[in-house]
Amino acid sequence: MNRDEMLARLIAQAASSGGDLVTLRAIVEEASELGAERVLSRMGLDDEKAHEDLSELRQLLAAWRDAKRSAWKAAIDWLVRGSLALLLVGLAFRFGLSDFLR
Repeated sequence: MNRDEMLARLIAQAASSGGDLVTLRAIVEEASELGAERVLSRMGLDDEKAHEDLSELRQLLAAWRDAKRSAWKAAIDWLVRGSLALLLVGLAFRFGLSDFLR
């Protein structure tokens, strides 16, 4: 018996018996699992390799985040170094040390 049939029988049982708590919980559980299976199927993640695919995607995302973090760090590092270099050149001109710059 597949999930669709199980859910239909549970709903029929709830309609005929007034729907006790156990039946209602079973309906919710079956409907949730059926919905999850449909979503995974629509996303193309219903095969045996889905777990491996998701693992690879997580690794790829982690690598992307590391690369992005490293790029920002490098950009800020270069910005700070450039600012310090400009400050030193400005101080050299201020104190009349422009001959050393040539």
